[in-house]
Amino acid sequence: MSDKVQVFDTTLRDGEQAAGTRLGSREKLTVAKQLARLKVDVIEAGYPSSSPEDFAAVELIAQEIEGPSICALSRAVPFDIEACGRAVKRARRPRIHTGIGVSDIHIMGKFRDEKYGTTLGEKKVTMIRMAVDAVKLARQYVNDVEFYAEDSGRSEPAYLYEMLEAVIDAGATVLNIPDTTGYAVPEQYGALIRGIKEKVRNIDRAIISVHCHNDLGLAVANSLAGILNGARQIEGTINGIGERAGNAAVEEVVMALRTRADYFGVHTDIETKEFSRTSKLVSDMLGMAVPANKAIVGGNAFSHSSGIHVDGFLKQRETYEIMRPEDVGFTASKVVLTARTGRAGLRDRLEKIGFTLTQEELDQTYQRFLLVADKKQEVFDEDLAAIVHDEIHVATDTYHLDYLHIYSGTSAIPTATVRLRVNGDSREGAAIGDGPVDAVCKAISAVTKSSAKLLRYEIRALTSGTEAMGEVTAHLEAEGRRVMGRGASTDVIEASAKAYVDGLNKLANLGVTTV
Repeated sequence: MSDKVQVFDTTLRDGEQAAGTRLGSREKLTVAKQLARLKVDVIEAGYPSSSPEDFAAVELIAQEIEGPSICALSRAVPFDIEACGRAVKRARRPRIHTGIGVSDIHIMGKFRDEKYGTTLGEKKVTMIRMAVDAVKLARQYVNDVEFYAEDSGRSEPAYLYEMLEAVIDAGATVLNIPDTTGYAVPEQYGALIRGIKEKVRNIDRAIISVHCHNDLGLAVANSLAGILNGARQIEGTINGIGERAGNAAVEEVVMALRTRADYFGVHTDIETKEFSRTSKLVSDMLGMAVPANKAIVGGNAFSHSSGIHVDGFLKQRETYEIMRPEDVGFTASKVVLTARTGRAGLRDRLEKIGFTLTQEELDQTYQRFLLVADKKQEVFDEDLAAIVHDEIHVATDTYHLDYLHIYSGTSAIPTATVRLRVNGDSREGAAIGDGPVDAVCKAISAVTKSSAKLLRYEIRALTSGTEAMGEVTAHLEAEGRRVMGRGASTDVIEASAKAYVDGLNKLANLGVTTV
């Protein structure tokens, strides 16, 4: 059996410290319930002494949530620890997370008051005493005490080892080794964890935890390096949110351990199918959008667009996917149709929405697809249906629109110029109208010498956005026969012209004389 790595989620504490975010007690409880469904081992619910609202949130979560341990954060001061003890006392599995700065930078910067000592050496002695006292006080409230040695990533290893030995003897059960500023690189951070395993005398009595920040984009890599070197708890947030550039993303660390179990040789108990739902909830609650290219939970994480990738993916999923989208809560992989998508991707999508085309029809549709795709970021199923209806005509089409030009404006008379092929012959004409659509219809009527009447005109957007495909339906009547012409384009005037011409073709196919 592989070793288990515990997952400590700090979305509700460190994650909520992201600039511009704030959650109330009920909102925190909603997120905590979803984290319990995700089956994280520990939920760090907040920092009780920071505000009455945060105290209430931690207390509420401790009362309501079953399954994970409920943890509260404190500084190494009695006031904070006592607040934590009161806040988590109703939890089934309570934990207090207390600690102190361990790097020279933190000690000299945050504890510069002479009451802590006049020299760095004196201050270091005081820090260890404060750390030990904090752990002993926390143990009066709970049996599970986690100690954080803040800024371990920039600490002097020998002093860090000394402090860790002391807090283990005082009763700490978990040792958090934070790279607080995201300064470490994987090899260095991994060596730090390995050094703790080898040099801390009583390390067998505690679990080593990794808590990495993402200032250099290395939070996940550093967390994984820590696990490779003996850490058995990872700390992070959903979507990687948090102070400054954020924390290690829980979903990325967990899926790396799962996907590369052959390399890491460990496992978690996370219900990974809840990742997508959890990500969306946290994004909505905190108002922090998930980037499309975000690993694991981003909108493009299982999307394929380029022709080479789409062709390979359709032939065998594993060519371009190392995880199944279903394993993290997505329904399926997605082929996104863009100008880079090849014929294989287009044919596959057309067949899925009910269109089976010959090679000639596919080639014809593909050329029109490229024109539409060049104008849009993505071509949707509704666009494809319109393109097929617009492009795949019967061989006896009498009219074909070759050219269209519109002149219109607030102080201009709408004028349309068109060129059509009529039974293979090229004809041109122009007309003015009450508006650009009226001018187009009159110009087409002039070229075709049609007596058909436009009974009804309708337009609708097939998809959203300013570059949406518009579909026009034109109901025409001639010699007592009524037809409906359809046309689609990102240009509604062009769509109108195509719909009118399509209607004339349908009348011609019914034997109605329109020329």
